[in-house]
Amino acid sequence: MTIAIEETLMLGCVIHGQDDLRVEELPVPEPAPGQALVAVRYGGVCGSDLHYWRHGGVGDFRLKEPMLLGHEVVGTVVGYGTAEPSAPAVGTAVAVHPATPCGVCPECAAGHRNVCRDTRYLGSAARFPHVQGGFAAQVVVPVEQLRALPAGLEPRRAALAEPLSVALHAVRRAGEVAGRHVLVTGAGPIGCLVVAAAKAAGAARVTVTDLLPAALAYASAAGADTVVRADDPDDAGWPDEVDVAVEASGVAAGLDACLRRVRRGGVVVQLGMLPPGQSPFAGNLVVSREIELRGAFRFDTEFDAALELLAARGEFDALISAVVPLREAESAFALAADRSRACKVLLDFRA
Repeated sequence: MTIAIEETLMLGCVIHGQDDLRVEELPVPEPAPGQALVAVRYGGVCGSDLHYWRHGGVGDFRLKEPMLLGHEVVGTVVGYGTAEPSAPAVGTAVAVHPATPCGVCPECAAGHRNVCRDTRYLGSAARFPHVQGGFAAQVVVPVEQLRALPAGLEPRRAALAEPLSVALHAVRRAGEVAGRHVLVTGAGPIGCLVVAAAKAAGAARVTVTDLLPAALAYASAAGADTVVRADDPDDAGWPDEVDVAVEASGVAAGLDACLRRVRRGGVVVQLGMLPPGQSPFAGNLVVSREIELRGAFRFDTEFDAALELLAARGEFDALISAVVPLREAESAFALAADRSRACKVLLDFRA
C-alpha cells in the first residue's frame, strides 16, 4: 500500500563534518516494498551523535559524506510501500529498532545479531555510503524494525528505548545480578540506564561513580543506592568489593576502578567505548583474581524488553533533561554535551 504524502520537503538534522551541523530541507522519502514511512516525533541525542558533531567521526568511523544523524527515534506509521497485514496499522505509535543485521553471517547464525559483521545501523558512518539516520520529520525504515508502543507508554518516554536496550544488554552480559552489589563507573545517560536495568534485574545494591555532581544526581534518580566522586579516593561511598562492575564511562580510569573493586572471580563488563588506540589496562588483576572481563555492544531482542520496562516504570522520566525543537538542534547538541546540565536531551520534530 502506498500512502499519498502531501509534503514534498521536510526538515532534517544533517552532519556535514566536524562542527558542521545543519537543519536543512530534504525531500520526503517514499517507502519501497518491505519498508514503512514513519513520521518522527522524538529523537534522543546520543553520545555517538555528539562525536560526529564534535570530531567528525566515532572511533575509526569517519564522515565521508553528509549524513542524517540519529538512531533513537519514535513516531507514527504514515504508510507502507506494499500491503503489510502483520505490521502495525497506519497511525500506530511506534519505536524504531535501529539495527538491520544481515541474517546470514556466522554471528547472526549463532544468535549474536548485535555483533553482525555486515549490519546496517541508523545514522552510522561505519560503511559507505553511510546509513542515513532518523533525525528527520519522516523516515523510511524496514518494516521488521517497527515496534508498536505498549499500552500506556507515551512517545516521550519511549524515546529512551534504544539506550535502555544497550543498558539491558550490558546487564545481561554480566550474568546473574539478583541479590548482588553492582558498581557502575560513569553516570552519563547510558550509565544511569544501567542503574535502572540492574535494579530491575534484582540487584541488591548499585554504586555509581562519576566526576560530576549533576551526573551523580541523575544516577540517584535512576535508583542508585550510593554515589561516589570518582576523583575522591577518600569518599566513604567507595565499596571495598563488589560482585559485578559495569564500565560505562569510556575512559581507562573507569575500567581500572572496575578491575580493582570487583571481587575475585567477579565479572567486569566493558560497555563504554574507550578512545582509539592502546589504553592502560590492569591485566595482571584479570589473571591473579580470575576476573571475567566481558564486552557489551549494542543489543538485539532487548529492545522489546526495554519498551515493556519503560511502560511499567516511571522513574525514567527524570532522566530526560530537556525537549528541544528540531530547528534548535545545535543548541540541543550543546546542551547534551554539557553533562553538568543535562542527561538525555530529545529533539522534538513537531515543535
